[in-house]
Amino acid sequence: MRAVRLSVVTATATVAALAAVTGCTEKGSSGGSDGVINVTATDTKCDVSKKEFPAGHVELAIENKGSKVTEVYILFPDDRVVTERENIGPGTKQRVTAEVKAGDYTIACKPGMKGDGIRQAVKATGGSTAKRDPRLDKAVAAYRTYVQAQADETLPLAETFAKAVKDGDIEAAKKAYAPSRIGWERTEPVAESFGDIDPKVDVREDGLEDGQDPATDWTGWHRLEKSLWKDKKLTARDSELADQLITDLKDWQNRVGKAEITPTSMANGAKELLDEVATGKVTGEEERYSHTDLVDFKANVEGAEKSYELLKAVAKENDPALVTELDKQFAALNTLLDKYRTDDSKQAQYDFTSYDKVGDADRKELSDAVNALAEPLSKLAAAVVVK
Repeated sequence: MRAVRLSVVTATATVAALAAVTGCTEKGSSGGSDGVINVTATDTKCDVSKKEFPAGHVELAIENKGSKVTEVYILFPDDRVVTERENIGPGTKQRVTAEVKAGDYTIACKPGMKGDGIRQAVKATGGSTAKRDPRLDKAVAAYRTYVQAQADETLPLAETFAKAVKDGDIEAAKKAYAPSRIGWERTEPVAESFGDIDPKVDVREDGLEDGQDPATDWTGWHRLEKSLWKDKKLTARDSELADQLITDLKDWQNRVGKAEITPTSMANGAKELLDEVATGKVTGEEERYSHTDLVDFKANVEGAEKSYELLKAVAKENDPALVTELDKQFAALNTLLDKYRTDDSKQAQYDFTSYDKVGDADRKELSDAVNALAEPLSKLAAAVVVK
């Protein structure tokens, strides 16, 4: 779901809560200890304190001094994502921990969250890899199984949705729409790590790149959402889009098992899922036509909680106070979400209140609960690093 997101009820809180990750032109040799890269982002450049750094756990100390919301990536040479942060608000700071193997990388900064960004080659040096608690290898393996299962379970649900679209059955397509998105929303950071899949299946119209034509270049769930709820009609183009959605989701299903997953990427991905909630679901921007935002909201929280639960044992030893706080805030947010159920089902595909029926005061309450969880969750990656 890539777009520049403007919060309605949470603009100030969201900007303060959201994070950043790295930067672009070299600033010199100053700036922190061996494991820390200082990054200063503006609207026209990104300054990094180091173009070479030791492989292993790298701590990124970021400050956005520009006037635009930005996002920053560390990319493999083939543009797969090592780590990223979207929605880095002006004037905000955050420290992010990532696990980086020896090799060549690209740092890309995207003021305005558009285009390929300002790019620069960097290098992680040395043959060593990050030290890791053996329990974390099991956590990574379990999470890899989880994300594959989510992709596998998504396909039949998406095929049901696509068939309804192709049959011209608007009501059946509406009913199938939200359930078809749950597995994707639970594991979106992994899907986004490939770079090319997310823009095909989950982009909103305002997330299209400059020069792209919505009539020909906009594909995926949200384009079909618009046809179903706003246009209230299905055309031959929608049938083509339904087929394309399945093709792209099968690509995701086939590639997700090859994703680069580390304990820190799991932790950072959990934080990204909360950022997705804060900037798209709470504001009502994600599902602006269907108003099924709370289904996505719940799926994002479930995905974040899955990563946390797998990392929890190690995090508890390193930072017991953090785990206590995360347990508390996850429970509080889940309890709050339960208020908006419209049935008693314990399954993921339950119905929620249509988000256009949720007033500003309730949205503010949801926003506060998300921010209360996002802040400690941003510290989870550091809590699983072997000191």
